[in-house]
Amino acid sequence: MSDLVPADTTEDVRTRGAGVSRQVAVLPVGSFEQHGAYLPLATDTLVACAVAREIAGAYPVHLLPPVTISCSHEHAAWPGTVSISSVTLHAVVRDIAASLRRSGVDTLVVVNGHGGNYVLGNVVQESSARGERMALFPAAEDWEAARERAGVFTSLLTDMHAGEIETSILLHAHPEMLRPGYETSDFVADDRRHLLTLGMSGYTDSGVIGRPSLGSAEKGKELLASLADSFGAYFSMLTSDA
Repeated sequence: MSDLVPADTTEDVRTRGAGVSRQVAVLPVGSFEQHGAYLPLATDTLVACAVAREIAGAYPVHLLPPVTISCSHEHAAWPGTVSISSVTLHAVVRDIAASLRRSGVDTLVVVNGHGGNYVLGNVVQESSARGERMALFPAAEDWEAARERAGVFTSLLTDMHAGEIETSILLHAHPEMLRPGYETSDFVADDRRHLLTLGMSGYTDSGVIGRPSLGSAEKGKELLASLADSFGAYFSMLTSDA
């Protein structure tokens, strides 16, 4: 688990910043919520960190440690889930961005690993309107491109939680964290129009919505590689002086 915490020194950051017009920091935001009986509560954090590490391996960015607890209220029916309010998450990300600017890093990319963190879109919109440089990654289009490249069978609608994508990424990046059971835990509930009212427990008894049995380490590797390629457009946009 040590790879979740960057090993940079302050001199590493200074040296990296000397070679670019703008320094870009990357902040993984995960969650601590149920992911069925076979994936850990920290799955979304592990996914966000895997994406962020892939980005840091391809671009000169300042990789930050993850935010590990976020807005998981829809999972409250399951033991172990912990949430903070959207107001708190909004404030945390804004404070991190402000602190980075004071230390000379004026651009922040938030890598979101949890679909329930709707407020992160508001943070980025508001910050951008103030003239601050911030982006949210990956977008749905980036995930769709990654899904197609990796040969993920399940659609993004069906692959809602603890399904093919998350299982594949963990099989690649953290296989030691999976427990038996993903091979037989498929459950589909595509019509979730009352999710915000009923929570996940209104649609699944197991906590799973998706097809984890289709997951593989090779798919996980390709998903991450595709997301790193997609990040190139974000990096170019954020480091441009235009």
